[in-house]
Amino acid sequence: MATRVGIYGYGNLGRGVELAVSAAPDMDLCAVFTRRDPASLKTETDVPVIASAEVESWKDKLDVLVICGGSAFDLPRQTPMLAAHFNVVDSFDTHANIPQHFAAVDAAARAAGKTALISCGWDPGMFSLNRVYAGAILPDGADYTFWGRGVSQGHSDAIRRIDGVLDARQYTVPVQAAVDAVRRGEAPELTARQKHTRECFVVAAEGADRARIEREIKTMKNYFDEYDTTVNFITQEELDRDHKGIPHGGMVIRSGRTAGGSGTVIEYSLKLDSNPEFTAGVLAACARAAARFAREGRAGCHTMLDIPPAYLSPLSGEELRAHLL
Repeated sequence: MATRVGIYGYGNLGRGVELAVSAAPDMDLCAVFTRRDPASLKTETDVPVIASAEVESWKDKLDVLVICGGSAFDLPRQTPMLAAHFNVVDSFDTHANIPQHFAAVDAAARAAGKTALISCGWDPGMFSLNRVYAGAILPDGADYTFWGRGVSQGHSDAIRRIDGVLDARQYTVPVQAAVDAVRRGEAPELTARQKHTRECFVVAAEGADRARIEREIKTMKNYFDEYDTTVNFITQEELDRDHKGIPHGGMVIRSGRTAGGSGTVIEYSLKLDSNPEFTAGVLAACARAAARFAREGRAGCHTMLDIPPAYLSPLSGEELRAHLL
C-alpha cells in the first residue's frame, strides 16, 4: 500500500517535495497545505491545495506530513504543533538548537503516539551520517565540514524576516586555504570564521535603514555573528537577474590516523544545482522511513542517525543485497 503524504508549506522546498514524492513509486501525494489563499497557489501537479487552518481534518487521511517551513521562525512552532496530530518529517537545520527542537517535538509526538523525524536534509542529515561513519571507523582524527559556495535557504530566509528587507540571497563560501590544508592531512584547528565567509545580497525597501539592516544581519546569533560577512544592497531586478538559482554543496572531511598509524582522509562531497530539490529528495526518503517507523509503533522523535539505511529505500531487502551491497 502506498504511503499517503501531505506537504505543509509550499515554497521552494515544498515544491521540491511535491516533485520528489510524485516521482516515488511507493508514495501518493494527497494534499498541499498553505497559509496563502489556496486558490492563488499554482502547483506542479494536480494535488489538492488546502488552507493550513484545515490541516487537522486530514489527520486520518495521511500517513506522513512533510513540513517545509523555515528553521528560524516556522519549524520550532510548526513541528511540535503538527506532531501532536501527524507522523511528521522536517528539515530543521539550526545546528545549535537541534537538542531543544528535538525535545519539544519528542514530547509532542510521544504524547500523541506519533512518529517524528527532524533535521532531515544534507547538513544536518547526509553530512551527519558521514561524520558518524567516519568517526566510528577512524576514531583518531578530526572532522571538518565546509559548505558552499552556494545559497543557504535558511540564512536567506532569516535575512528576509528582518524589517525593511524585501528579498535576499545569502551565499556561504569556503575559505580555500583551509580546505586545502585539511585535504593535505595537516589537521589544522580552525574557527568558524577561518573556515567560511558569508556574502549577502539584499533588496531593501525604499527608505529602509540600511545601516540597521546590515547590523542586524552581521550580529544575528547562530547565523552570521561568528563569520566575516559582506552585505551588498542591490535592486530586485539585479537579484532576479544574477541570483535566481539556488545552487549549493560542500564537503565533510575526517582527517586522522588508523590504529596502525597510517594517515587517512575520508571525504564526502555534494555539488547541487538545486539545494531545495536535493533536500526535498532527502525529505521524501525520510517520509518513507517515518511511515515504516510508525507502522512499527516507534513513537517519539528521531533523526537520520536513527534510521536503518534500508528504510530510506523503496527497494526490498533482497534487491538491496543483490544490487547495492
